[in-house]
Amino acid sequence: MYKIPLSKSPNARDFTESKLERRHIGAIAALVLISLLSSLSETPDDHTISNCWEGFLWGMAEPVISLNCLTGIVAIGLLAAGVVRGGVMAACFGLAALSGMGIHLLQLNLPSVEIIIAILAIASGTMLVMPQHNFLILALLSITAGLFQGYAHAESIISIEVMPLLAYILGITFTQFAVFMSAREISNALGISRIRIAGFAFCTIGIVFLSNSIIY
Repeated sequence: MYKIPLSKSPNARDFTESKLERRHIGAIAALVLISLLSSLSETPDDHTISNCWEGFLWGMAEPVISLNCLTGIVAIGLLAAGVVRGGVMAACFGLAALSGMGIHLLQLNLPSVEIIIAILAIASGTMLVMPQHNFLILALLSITAGLFQGYAHAESIISIEVMPLLAYILGITFTQFAVFMSAREISNALGISRIRIAGFAFCTIGIVFLSNSIIY
């Protein structure tokens, strides 16, 4: 006798999706806490990397230990959830970050990196508060943020060999992609009102980092 395959009911599917979204929210919250504690403890700017494993670990940690950079990634991930071509924004950010690291490794200079990263965090938070978004503006924001964040990440590398450097870049790319996609996933769970609250919070963080960058 032919049996019709069982499928999950809509309620079961919604429960599974809700549970997954809560896990993403918990993961993002944990990363923010780690980033905040790292910022307060003044993690060393330069990383001594002697092998591929150390390079990969420092690469995974790099986007997280800077609250300013983590804020930018999460904000752009939330923005990407509201547009059809959100995956394109992720690709733009990732490729721009690789380009930024390449610019620094080629000993080319980008001006006022910390100040611009803070301004971009404020801009991303402001976009979250706004009801409608233009894809081209969001793509440009992603590219600019990725470029300067990539440059900032490369500043922390002491001269290392090629293989540890590649492992470092792989670690950064993995973390950025994971945070970006997690932020996209939790956007539905947060809702418009909470996303706007998050936008105000990101603006506040950006303003604090901007004032510190100008003063110091």
